[in-house]
Amino acid sequence: MRLRDIYARPGPVLSFEFFPPKTEKGEESLFQEITALKGLHPSFCSVTYGAGGSTRAKTVELVDRIHKECGIEVMCHLTVVGQSKDEVRSVLKRLKEKRIENIIALGGDPPQGVADWTPHPDGFHHSVELVREAVDHHWFSIAVAGFPEVHPRAESRAADLKYLKEKVDAGADAVITQLFFDNEDFYRYVDDVKKLGVRVPVVPGILPILSVPQVRRFTALCGARIPPGLERELKKVEGDEEGAMRLGIDHATKQCEGLLAFGVPGIHFYSLNKSRSVKAIFENLNL
Repeated sequence: MRLRDIYARPGPVLSFEFFPPKTEKGEESLFQEITALKGLHPSFCSVTYGAGGSTRAKTVELVDRIHKECGIEVMCHLTVVGQSKDEVRSVLKRLKEKRIENIIALGGDPPQGVADWTPHPDGFHHSVELVREAVDHHWFSIAVAGFPEVHPRAESRAADLKYLKEKVDAGADAVITQLFFDNEDFYRYVDDVKKLGVRVPVVPGILPILSVPQVRRFTALCGARIPPGLERELKKVEGDEEGAMRLGIDHATKQCEGLLAFGVPGIHFYSLNKSRSVKAIFENLNL
């Protein structure tokens, strides 16, 4: 089922994100976690590329396996970074052959250790070009990324919002946001994009904190802000992974309660290939 149809159904759409493990053992562990999360009846899951597009072949294989073996709709990540136009078209062709209907078109992260990146000499330069390319295949339903706290490489908030509108106008069916920890940032973002005339679903992306070093690393990479109240709580659980996980579950539960009351079309959980926190959040929310 395509994203546009999934989000047209009544009730909030709940979905999860996974990343391709580096080893066979890691992959089998992931499928155990997927089995646990399948019991929560997600509408779909997504699978990421590695930095610089480093896992794209593995991503397509994993998307296909999840779709066939687990019976879950899958959204495949597709990025500008590290690919020629022909390589992008080849990935789209393979996904269509495997009857994968959903993608998310992203700029992508530069390879590890590279502070910035330059486009592939024969590649696309911006994610909106991926949207247009995918639309031309007359098969895919396409999501794009949104940034409640502004994309770290954007010239300004206004420019970032204008670019989102351009991606939607090019054919995107949904917007899935970067992680954030203060719902007020999301509410303001939704208000701003609606004023621009964006009418597709804007879906919040939620990261359940697993450890203090992890959340500090992630926020540094994506430019997300840790609110003062959450920062105070994080300092209390420095070096305590179990305490940090419980804090992550509690904070994400409160975020989801507020977002559902706000009337979001769905919630996309950045699971980090772990089921425990997401399952606990679902139980807290009585989902």
